[in-house]
Amino acid sequence: MKGAKAWLFSFLVLQVASVSGRQTVLTQAVRRVQPGKRTTGTFAKPAVTQESPGEWTAWFNIDHPGGKGDFERLDAIRFYYGERVCAHPLRLEARTTDWMPVGSTGQVVHSSPREGFWCLNQEQRLGRNCSNYTVRFLCPLGSLRRDTERIWGPWSPWSKCSAPCGHMGVQTRTRTCLAEMVSLCSEAAEEGRLCENPDCPACDLTCPMGRANAECDACMCEDFVLHGVVSLSGGDPAVGATVYLQTKVLKMLTKTDSSGRFQVPGLCPDGKSKLKIMKAKFVPIVLTMPRTSLNSATINAEFVRAETPYIVMNPKTKARRAGQSVSLCCKATGKPNPDKYFWYHNDTLLDPSLYKHEGKLVLKKLRPEQAGEYFCKAQSDAGAAKSRVAQLSVIALDESPCNPTPESYLIRLPHDCFQNATNSFYYDVGRCPVKTCAGQQDNGMRCEDAVENCCGISKTEEREIQCSSYTLPIKVAKECSCQRCTETRSIVRGRVSAVDTGEPMRFGHVYMGGNRVSMTGYKGTFTLHVPQDTERLVLTFVDRLQKFVNTTKVLPFNRKGSAVFHEIKVLRRKEPVTLDAMETNVIPLGEVAGQDPMAELEIPSGSFSKQNGEPYSGKVKASVTFLDPRDLSTAAATQSDLSFINDEGDTFPLRTYGMFSVDFTDEATLETLNAGKVKVHLDSTQVKMPEHVSAMKLWSLNPDTGLWEEEGDFKFERQRRNKREERTFLVGNMEIRERRLFNLDVPESRRCFIKVRAYRSERFLPSEQIQGVVVSVINLEPRTGFSSNPRAWGRFDSVLTGPNGACVPAFCDDQAPDAYSAYVLASLGGEELEAVESAPKFNPNAIGVPQPYLNKLKYRRTDHEDPRVKKTAFQISMAKPRPNSTEESNGPIYAFENLRACEEAPASAPHFRFYQIEGDRYDYNTVPFNEDDPMSWTEDYLAWWPKPMEFRACYIKVKIVGPLELNVRSRNMGGTHRRTVGRLYGIRDVKSTRDRDQPNVSAACLEFKCSGMLYDQDRVDRTLVKVIPQGSCHRANVNSMLHEYLVNHLPLVVNNDTSEYTMLAPLDPLGHNYGIYTVTDQDPRVAKEIALGRCFDGSSDGSSRIMKSNVGVALTFNCAEGQVGRQSAFQYLQSTPAQSPAAGTLRGRVPSRRQQRASRGDQRRQGGAASL
Repeated sequence: MKGAKAWLFSFLVLQVASVSGRQTVLTQAVRRVQPGKRTTGTFAKPAVTQESPGEWTAWFNIDHPGGKGDFERLDAIRFYYGERVCAHPLRLEARTTDWMPVGSTGQVVHSSPREGFWCLNQEQRLGRNCSNYTVRFLCPLGSLRRDTERIWGPWSPWSKCSAPCGHMGVQTRTRTCLAEMVSLCSEAAEEGRLCENPDCPACDLTCPMGRANAECDACMCEDFVLHGVVSLSGGDPAVGATVYLQTKVLKMLTKTDSSGRFQVPGLCPDGKSKLKIMKAKFVPIVLTMPRTSLNSATINAEFVRAETPYIVMNPKTKARRAGQSVSLCCKATGKPNPDKYFWYHNDTLLDPSLYKHEGKLVLKKLRPEQAGEYFCKAQSDAGAAKSRVAQLSVIALDESPCNPTPESYLIRLPHDCFQNATNSFYYDVGRCPVKTCAGQQDNGMRCEDAVENCCGISKTEEREIQCSSYTLPIKVAKECSCQRCTETRSIVRGRVSAVDTGEPMRFGHVYMGGNRVSMTGYKGTFTLHVPQDTERLVLTFVDRLQKFVNTTKVLPFNRKGSAVFHEIKVLRRKEPVTLDAMETNVIPLGEVAGQDPMAELEIPSGSFSKQNGEPYSGKVKASVTFLDPRDLSTAAATQSDLSFINDEGDTFPLRTYGMFSVDFTDEATLETLNAGKVKVHLDSTQVKMPEHVSAMKLWSLNPDTGLWEEEGDFKFERQRRNKREERTFLVGNMEIRERRLFNLDVPESRRCFIKVRAYRSERFLPSEQIQGVVVSVINLEPRTGFSSNPRAWGRFDSVLTGPNGACVPAFCDDQAPDAYSAYVLASLGGEELEAVESAPKFNPNAIGVPQPYLNKLKYRRTDHEDPRVKKTAFQISMAKPRPNSTEESNGPIYAFENLRACEEAPASAPHFRFYQIEGDRYDYNTVPFNEDDPMSWTEDYLAWWPKPMEFRACYIKVKIVGPLELNVRSRNMGGTHRRTVGRLYGIRDVKSTRDRDQPNVSAACLEFKCSGMLYDQDRVDRTLVKVIPQGSCHRANVNSMLHEYLVNHLPLVVNNDTSEYTMLAPLDPLGHNYGIYTVTDQDPRVAKEIALGRCFDGSSDGSSRIMKSNVGVALTFNCAEGQVGRQSAFQYLQSTPAQSPAAGTLRGRVPSRRQQRASRGDQRRQGGAASL
């Protein structure tokens, strides 16, 4: 380029050299390339046809471009493949797994026949990683192992050249593995080579009007002129749009001028030729030439903003037997809609010429080697997006789809049931891991199987557990098999409130994909049933009262079912100021006391316009709300999940330097206004990490996908603040039209995962892990020199714990351990869990991470220096593990490329821990069930919850008058059902809670099993419930309304023992006036939490965590301090023989017909059970 300084840089390329034999090979060469000029066609030479002095190996691909890059090193290849590579290769050849020659990638690569091939991510353009390369070597004749002929069939003929005449392309050929053992088929079954088609013949284009042009790809009419007007969606002219003629290759014709107009002479108005008009960030416009006999015509077009492809249907994990067929489906939306789908198997592109597919991949007559990971990549002119990975399992015809032997699963026994044999309070009941299995399928090739099959319990064994002086019945898993999965539903609940004061967003609207799906209540709470096909839950919360900024959140949810609770924090909307549209206005972004603003928003004079594109010159009400990363308390109000999709379709994180919401309206009519030519001035002194300055970009949020999309780059500009101070600013240009939320962000590739587990107690037993816990991490940037004192936060992420904990993403650094730190917290149902202490005791065994790695991570709980601070979070330095360090390779920090190792890490591997403060509650079920995982539900008459998608929780309020807080137990047995009468469903223990206002008074909200249908939905059972307070207690009162109800709904249980109370639980959902609290929900934890809140409050619609012992009480007991040597109620029960609820315990008048139908004639029953 004339007049410009041409600077040179060198990089390593692979040069095609002629090799005697079949085709070109790649040799090492160093080229100096001048920017702005095209490189010579180094890889565009056809294969030579001379006899080869050597023989080629198969293609090898032993590494993937994660981590530092793609390394196809010769020593590693020889380690895996032995004699399939000669000792001294003559040449090497490389290409991508997408069949692209290495010279066409434009990437910096290195190679040597003695060392192999490698590509470093850090040497590529910003935001780009190396491609996935595969290599082969040219070896001397006779130097390779010659057993290939016995393992592989002959090569097929070369395919036709993929390029048109006169162009370079690729030819492929395939072969079949003949070995019986798949492990022997390790060489390539397919290979390709460069080819060139002959020159094109003379022009044979027929033109209905005009004549063919010189390139023979379009018709020309010299006397015709086409005029065009192109505008943006708001009516503004589309300046600088490029107009192309669509031929085999796009041919540029002209560009639009400052008014969005263009004219093109010489086209033919044939009604067939097509024009393509393109402008960055907008969907290309395709127009057909008008058919006319006139010498000119005018066309009008309007651009629509482009949107990156977004996956709306991911392929499903499936299991099949060998010989069966399967279909995997992928669907994406975007503007424009994706027009190409590529499928990958174990990270290798499947050849579209062999698999005829687009959004649907069909695999017939499956073979075991086709098992593995599959994903798709959807592509359009606006970019690409990759789907989630689906696992395909293929088992042999005679192989069992599930391991029939259950795995170990421990449950905790009651406090008076210690097991001497195991020296613990735990018992192994076994369980079947819930995973997809190859069950019976119909012949339909569906995207989603008609019946989803899972491994589950098919056979149980009833045992008795010997306690101190009584026995407990228990059903233990004995056999697993493939069966229909339990149907579940995913629910998201939450509370929306201001991040500063906690004020709720009352009666706000909740949108999903542009549709209103829920509404917040008076307290800001909301409930949402997640649609079954939801892949990514993106919700936008809109405040109708305009107090808060409209907030878009990406919320994790449990795909296996059950409810998740989220605290949604939002920013308060900035009070609007009045601007003059005909003056230049500057709005500061960021108001931290004692510090300069992070940035400034400059709106030049005459920048405002109405929605129809008409300029606006009046007064403007402007509200600009800035989320300042220097204020740690605002991190939870982060919009979306700070992610974007790069050109390759991979999702990458962003590190924010602030985001701002803008709202411009006409002061008189309140009409929303647009603003063009707006400038953002970012103070470079606020960017403390130097490498971030050049990578800074301006982004806008797509509220439908929750993804950030690039608006533009920043440029350096020096500005003088006063006579002595001159600063460097990063200046970015933007237009404010459809989107109103923007971000100052840097793409960050230094990523790791933190392994976190949540437990029910400080025992940290693997069997007591909690699923559905929301684990959040705030990425912190330390002040220079103060690793423990963060300067600003950069990102906010949340994930859910599963059966094996959670892997939480966070920024990390392998050079400077203190470059990033992370603040981690966890909550369940809106209540925060506690982290393991770091002071005064610093116990690595309790924290879950061994030394010396723990010291390097600098673990500190939030109360480390101030005991008055809450204990619900911890902070660590994000030191990336060293790959050669044994003590750092197994967690709790995992490099980004080792996500699978993090997800599959055993419970014994290092991890960080949260736990619930162990309350005075205990649950025991005869049929074990994990309330965190609805998929663990088992069909059984003794199941505590009879329906897996409808959980009904029942509580009774018991008042204790006495100086001590006492344990109260409910024993729940079958009462009127012939299959369960006298058999134990389970027991519940709870400790009474002291009344704050009354001395010597406490109360307990005690769960009991609700009456109702059992799992077969055939007939009801009225549960026989016995309420037993511990200690020396005497029943003083029974709620009169509850007593009257029980008398009127026979049969009635006789209560001769005044130290306890027995009833047949009511069928009706009674309320607080009876002292009974019943809540039905699709998640058991939610049902119990709501019922508990009402019971504490003593109301049917309120909620409290402060015990109100004088309202809503069902039973009252007077309890004295136990005398020395006197038996407690529990001890008495242990020594009392089993009693049956038969004759002598039930009495009453002849029931009515309705009551007879309700009890189903189960009054005549037999049997008994041991008292607990």
